[in-house]
Amino acid sequence: MGTMGLGLLTAHRRAYAQAPAKVQRVAHLSAPSTGRTRPNFEFFLDGLRKLGYDPGRSLHVEDLRGDPSKPEQFAALATRLVAQGFDVILAAGPLSIEAVARTTRAIPIVGIDLESDPVARGWVASLARPGGNVTGLFLDIPEMSGKQLQFLQEAKPKLSRVAVLGDARVADLQFKAIEAAARTAGLALQILPITSHNEIEGAVAEAVRQRAEGLVVLTSPLIFSGQPRVAEHALKQRIATICPFVPSFVEVGGLLAYGPDFPDLYRRAAAYVDRILKGAKAVDLPVQRPEKFELAINLKTAKALGLTIPQALLLRADRVIGGSGH
Repeated sequence: MGTMGLGLLTAHRRAYAQAPAKVQRVAHLSAPSTGRTRPNFEFFLDGLRKLGYDPGRSLHVEDLRGDPSKPEQFAALATRLVAQGFDVILAAGPLSIEAVARTTRAIPIVGIDLESDPVARGWVASLARPGGNVTGLFLDIPEMSGKQLQFLQEAKPKLSRVAVLGDARVADLQFKAIEAAARTAGLALQILPITSHNEIEGAVAEAVRQRAEGLVVLTSPLIFSGQPRVAEHALKQRIATICPFVPSFVEVGGLLAYGPDFPDLYRRAAAYVDRILKGAKAVDLPVQRPEKFELAINLKTAKALGLTIPQALLLRADRVIGGSGH
């Protein structure tokens, strides 16, 4: 019996030593991409590969998308992800972060959000010390708003009245920031809140009826997926536009885009996920701000609007499309 027991123990140890390592599991929850530009999710995968992971083999990555016009979808998807027990969840956009943060206090959440103040939303206690299971990258909105108006004024020097288009459900902070920036710039401002893609055409037409000469397009999952519609209707109404989605907004026909470098954001998010998978706690990872910003210009759209982009603005641009470039 003693010999048999020893043999069984040895066999058990050998089987244990040969058992494959547990495959770690990461989930990504966001809204759909525009379909005309490389999905941001791929930049996240790039970041993971550079850190030594092999998504699909050494690391399981689940990619789920919710319809931004139906917020209840995000709650259902968050419940599904939490029930499946992922090791980390990358939540892109306020709808994703809110849904996941409401559903779990245990699973670490890395957020990417251009619309929200994470402290005001209650997701973190402070930027330096998050205090819970949420961390990530969040935009400093007021600083960027002034830059957007500045670039729009340079492209259209006689600009006096501006409209701002945003998702009414998530854009409060952005609306307030652009209002303050417009006052500083001496511009009249008209706010155009929407909650679905079907409202975009009417909102752009209303901007023109109110004699707005420029349109600032705010960020949100709804706007991100609606970029082609915004650019199309703005061009039909002959109104100059700027949006933070770089470079996708100019790629679908917008005039200007100025905002964070999205590939950089998602690769930095991959670094956060890597640290958590290796044992770091979200509570110990400070919230970060985007570090790289890009300016993009569509010269074909400028020509269609009868605008001549100043050379000084062209020289500042990181990307110029629809023309000779630089």
